[in-house]
Amino acid sequence: MLDSIPILSLIAFSPLLGVLVLLFIRGDRGNLIKTIAIATTLIPLLLAAWLYVDYNYQGDPLQYKEQLNWIQVPLNHEGIQQLTSYYFEFKYSMAVDGLSLPLVFLTAFVSSMAALASVYIKKRWKTFYILFLLLETGMFGVFMAQDLFLFFVFFEITLVPMFFLIGIWGYINREQAANRFLLYNGLGSAIMLVAFLILVATAGFSQVQSQTEAIVYYSGDIHTIAHNLLQDAQAYVNQEGSPFYLSGAMKTTIFMLLLVAFGIKLPIFPFHTWMLKVHTEAPPSVVMIHSGILLKMGAYGLIRFGILLFPGEAKHWAWMLALLGVINIVYGAILAIVQKEFKLVLAYSSISHMGIVLLGLAAFNISGLQGAIFQLISHGLISALMFLLVGSIYERTASTDLVSLGGLAAKIPFISGILLVAGMASLGLPGLSGFISEFLAFLGLFETHKVYTIVGTLGIILAAVYVLRGVLNITFGPMPERLKLQGLRDARLIEAVPMIALVAFILLLGVFPSVLSQPLQQTIGSFDQLIQSVAGKIGG
Repeated sequence: MLDSIPILSLIAFSPLLGVLVLLFIRGDRGNLIKTIAIATTLIPLLLAAWLYVDYNYQGDPLQYKEQLNWIQVPLNHEGIQQLTSYYFEFKYSMAVDGLSLPLVFLTAFVSSMAALASVYIKKRWKTFYILFLLLETGMFGVFMAQDLFLFFVFFEITLVPMFFLIGIWGYINREQAANRFLLYNGLGSAIMLVAFLILVATAGFSQVQSQTEAIVYYSGDIHTIAHNLLQDAQAYVNQEGSPFYLSGAMKTTIFMLLLVAFGIKLPIFPFHTWMLKVHTEAPPSVVMIHSGILLKMGAYGLIRFGILLFPGEAKHWAWMLALLGVINIVYGAILAIVQKEFKLVLAYSSISHMGIVLLGLAAFNISGLQGAIFQLISHGLISALMFLLVGSIYERTASTDLVSLGGLAAKIPFISGILLVAGMASLGLPGLSGFISEFLAFLGLFETHKVYTIVGTLGIILAAVYVLRGVLNITFGPMPERLKLQGLRDARLIEAVPMIALVAFILLLGVFPSVLSQPLQQTIGSFDQLIQSVAGKIGG
């Protein structure tokens, strides 16, 4: 039904409609600006929900394709036969499959919840929401793009608004956090661009034969590159020549470049320090976006470009992915335990939970891949809820220091109750989304790397320690004298709505995981066939 309309472009660029409207609104009309911005985020949310329902689970995994030959640049090759023409082609190519579809919906949902949570912003509302909506467009494009350069453009679009959202509306050290964010992510983007250029130059070509000449196109089309790399791998296995043969060393180099580029975004230890600054200095609604969605772009890129384009190399280095995953889990969990600032507890918790994603990918089987993707969605919901609660608590107490808080359950029982649910989901309580993702990831890894699995499960035990320590310190125990004198109010409607909505989806995934596994199943099956067929031949 939706194939007849450019649904993906409508989702990606509908936030710009809000930007256009906001440009004509006076900056001092805060309530009107907030209403328009929040209403604008509901448009892609409704479209994404429609897309999710309409997706055909029995058809081609890649659906709702939109493609336009955007830019063609002729390439001058002296000394090459004139009967062949060479062009560089920039394609506007969008589509979704079972991997990107849940992430598109997650982006739309968390963005709407973060827009509601942005009522705490107290200055320059117009500029804030314009940047917020630009950021949303960039995130949608990342998960829909089917061309390397289109992906890169959208990826870069997310950096600029995020830099200003941190640097202008953050806390005391906001400028330092913004600079560190841009430095690390800019470095990751540069490394990613190098890898993409190599891919386009070696495996990004396709040839069309006309009556008079042969036309060769070099492009970043993901499926053309994947096809050529697969043919290259088969030629290598059969000891045949290949016109675009990449040596094993070059493939390993590209894979490592992609691992570092997207590992910075994920983040993987030791590229994580920038993320700690962002989580503590950015406003909570911006951290909802950052932790809930932007970190997932790193894992998505690693899966889409690192593992699926280079399954042989990825399988060969699976032990390293597992080792990095274990380091992330244990390192993040141990440091989360000793933190006194609740935002830092959540920051190190995110590092630990992203380690579970790496373990699922390192398993190289269906259970592991499902667990990794489940973890992306689950952590996106849980972390967004956690930082929504952080914003609500800070707004009432002017602190998120565990030493300065306590006994809030008596004054704000609703917020405290939601915090307890979020904590239980974070530590993987059965019936909540965190359990199914961790179970699948560890189950998949146990089949291939038992030792890493055993060590990694320590993170689950440690998670219970730091989550319960943080939640109980905030909600129970003696209340500080300064808080007793304040008339603390429980959640307002505009806060309660996103809290309830996020909890509802966390419960839904925990009780009915088929809501997510159904669109994943077909895509994961095709991924697994590619990984096993190619990696089994050349990766071992």
